[in-house]
Amino acid sequence: QVQLVESGGGVVQAGGSLRLSCVASGVIFSIKSMGWYRQAPGEQRDLVAAIPSVGSTNYADSVKGRFTITRDNRKNTLYLQMNSLKPEDTAVYYCNMKGVLSDNRSFDSWGQGTQVTVSS
Repeated sequence: QVQLVESGGGVVQAGGSLRLSCVASGVIFSIKSMGWYRQAPGEQRDLVAAIPSVGSTNYADSVKGRFTITRDNRKNTLYLQMNSLKPEDTAVYYCNMKGVLSDNRSFDSWGQGTQVTVSS
């Protein structure tokens, strides 16, 4: 199994910045896609940004130009740099990774979530 541990959430004023991190542990052969999702109270979990192993990144329209997703394959780590934060960015942020284990089984794992609160 693959465990994902997120960090970097917190409380910030509107206009501020936060950087989220997500580290994967386990016997991983390769990670194909990584992504950040968020879920506000009473709402569904939505994609914020995704980064494949090959190809272009993908962002939700609401965060384009403000958020940047990056990955460090050597460290099996995913990042989300969030700038110009708005109160509507307040949510629990989850990381997701999909890939292949060393025994050739596929995995699709989620982190436990980290709270981001943006005050006005």
